[in-house]
Amino acid sequence: MKSFPQPLTAAEETYYMQKYTEGDLEAKHILIERNLRLVAHIVKKYQTLEEDNEDLLSVGTIGLIKAVVTFNPDKSVRLGTYAARCIENEILMHFRAKKKTSREISLYEPIGTDREGNEIQLFDIIETDEDDAHRKAELKDDIKMLYQKVESELSPRERLVLKMRYGLYDEEEYTQREIAKQLGISRSYVSRIEKSAIEKLREYF
Repeated sequence: MKSFPQPLTAAEETYYMQKYTEGDLEAKHILIERNLRLVAHIVKKYQTLEEDNEDLLSVGTIGLIKAVVTFNPDKSVRLGTYAARCIENEILMHFRAKKKTSREISLYEPIGTDREGNEIQLFDIIETDEDDAHRKAELKDDIKMLYQKVESELSPRERLVLKMRYGLYDEEEYTQREIAKQLGISRSYVSRIEKSAIEKLREYF
């Protein structure tokens, strides 16, 4: 993050925010530029996802700009704290918007690596060496079978984690961190449950 400017001190932040509220657009640009390091820090949390890092930085910067524009300096909270929520929300909205435009996008999201270090995707458990065109024709049936096996072969906790992780049954899609927070368990435990469930399902495809 050495390429990003240093964050503003509390005094500098107050000064430039006051200037911005008075109509100084240069102050607005400074507030944005000096918080770009925060965007990079938050984007790092999503680097395991199948997403271009530059795209996420752009999305996060939009969240930062929204934060600067809507921030209320009268509230007893630092701009950085408020901006962090806006940046993360913007990134999550970006993922959910992509999911709406492509219902099967989550099938191709990386979920870990196998013993040889190769990337594993959810789609991998229903993938074979047959011709791609033939596979596309069968994909719908395979997904139907996948849902059946999710219900019949997984434990209640494994089903819940997969449903939340991949937005199954048109539900919301969550990150491992979000699932861990909602279930009151660690992110690493969520990852283990997820991988265990995937391995069980792979046996049937």
